[in-house]
Amino acid sequence: MDELKLIIARNITALRRRNNITQLELAEKLNYSDKAVSKWERGESLPDITVLKSIADIFDVTVDYLLKPEHREEEEKLRKAQFLDKVKRRNCKIIMWMSILLVWLLSTVAFVIVKTVSPKTIWSISPFLFAVPISFILGIIFNSVWFNRRHNFFIVSLLMWSFIAVLFFVLYWCNIKVFLLFALGIPGQAIIFLWSGMRFAGSKKQKHK
Repeated sequence: MDELKLIIARNITALRRRNNITQLELAEKLNYSDKAVSKWERGESLPDITVLKSIADIFDVTVDYLLKPEHREEEEKLRKAQFLDKVKRRNCKIIMWMSILLVWLLSTVAFVIVKTVSPKTIWSISPFLFAVPISFILGIIFNSVWFNRRHNFFIVSLLMWSFIAVLFFVLYWCNIKVFLLFALGIPGQAIIFLWSGMRFAGSKKQKHK
């Protein structure tokens, strides 16, 4: 019995750490105290069969998996999958930043050309202004495809304010001073906030299904 306690203890601990769940979070999912989870992981007590089934369901394994002493093959496969996932995420980040830097490179080239052709023009800085919202648009696209979509709230907000700022400066250079343009950002920010809340609530609902 003591050996079985230790086997279950090691398996629960390994699964919990692998899924980045604290003892308190696991306890809340099971409607138990974190002290009970701590005792299970130390091998001081043994959860009953219904709790074992609940633990197995949480970690998407079988009860038999919790009772097996060795899972080296599964752990090795998981480590490889995690390593490949890290490499993939790193490569995705490199591609994203390369794309954004390409926008700024093209903006610099445009700036040099405009400055060379017409050194005194105030429009020479315009490529850099337009590079800001374009960079945020790329950020939204890459973040939606490869990363956490919840961060889109901040990126979309920055995109909106940068677009308003660019429009303001363009009009300002045309001797049209419209400071009230920034007032448009207030209802715009409210719309983005509500949109983000709806998406978050929808994704949360799907997870609980």
